[in-house]
Amino acid sequence: MWLSGMTAAGVLATLPEWATPALAQGDADVPFTDIPATFNPTNPTNQTRLLDIRKIDGMLTPKEQFFAINHHNRPDIDGAAHRVKFTGLLNKPTELSVADLKAMKSNDVVNGYECSGNSPRSMQGLSSCGKFTGVRLSAVLKQLGVKPSAREVVFFGTDHGPQDVVFRQQTFKVEQQFARSINMEHAMKPEPLIAWALNGDPLTKEQGFPVRLVMPGWYGVANVKWLAEVHVQEERFLGNYQARWYRTMRGVGGTGEESDMQTQWVENEITHLQLKSVIARVRKGGSAHNVIGFVLNDGTPIKSVEVKVDNGSWQPAKLDSGNSQYSWKLFTYKWEGATPGEHTLVSRVTDASGNVQPSADDLKRKKTFLEDNGQFPRKVMIS
Repeated sequence: MWLSGMTAAGVLATLPEWATPALAQGDADVPFTDIPATFNPTNPTNQTRLLDIRKIDGMLTPKEQFFAINHHNRPDIDGAAHRVKFTGLLNKPTELSVADLKAMKSNDVVNGYECSGNSPRSMQGLSSCGKFTGVRLSAVLKQLGVKPSAREVVFFGTDHGPQDVVFRQQTFKVEQQFARSINMEHAMKPEPLIAWALNGDPLTKEQGFPVRLVMPGWYGVANVKWLAEVHVQEERFLGNYQARWYRTMRGVGGTGEESDMQTQWVENEITHLQLKSVIARVRKGGSAHNVIGFVLNDGTPIKSVEVKVDNGSWQPAKLDSGNSQYSWKLFTYKWEGATPGEHTLVSRVTDASGNVQPSADDLKRKKTFLEDNGQFPRKVMIS
């Protein structure tokens, strides 16, 4: 769902009481026992910031908590002087300032997404949800005129660094900008934004100031930050973070053994979000406990979310009425009759197309660690 003119406060006002920053008086978080002692949401050594999902208290992640990760540097950019180049197969190649982009019709989208490397290893903290404001990429391309031979749109960030490019037995170390691409069909859809604001404020440096690409329903790698150039071309783009680093390999057929000739190893590029649910908080309220979590997916409508306690049966959770198509989907489950001791909770989500969130066993044939959307059991201690 696209939002027009709705403020961050307006979005929060649509949420149920539990999801507002106030939270119900007297409620208390139940401690998880599965948090590693080394868990550090902010790691200054590699500039990575994880969202501590135990602090989720509403639809929008505050900008100072929004997850942040990058491959190269975080450039210092003069927003007033910055220009985004539009080059390649366009009738009117040009450069546009942030002011030029803001002068066009703006749109808002509440977008929940994650890094494709998000997993239990990071306690699912490479994920967040925010309201982004920008101009539709398709509107800019239509204004500049796309030539008939155009097939691919490449987005270059201002960030750059050395990369090892392997060609057979040779390795070349070259300096390259971060870059990703989408085909023209995706570029002309209404979803992609060239965004300049997060939750009503200018983008932070960590989130790509002054402008970035936002791809609702896609993994974070596709959402190019510190946008420097949009290049339209006919050929397929084969950059490092497009064709080499961001791939998923799965075994199909046969036994799944690496030496089995009957198993076909299929490689796919990282694009749309895979269906996933995560339990983030457990809060005691009166005689019951509220299990709170979120769903990430590509925008396909959600059919159901279920929660299981220990070896019990799957029970329906309640999806929040404030969820929108590309936001993360908040859910709650009222857990009654919890007994003292340690318990294991897990959630699973099913979408309207019949896709069900896989278990860890279902993902055993996936050889690469990216796109880990397996069910995420949580352990809590009830006193």
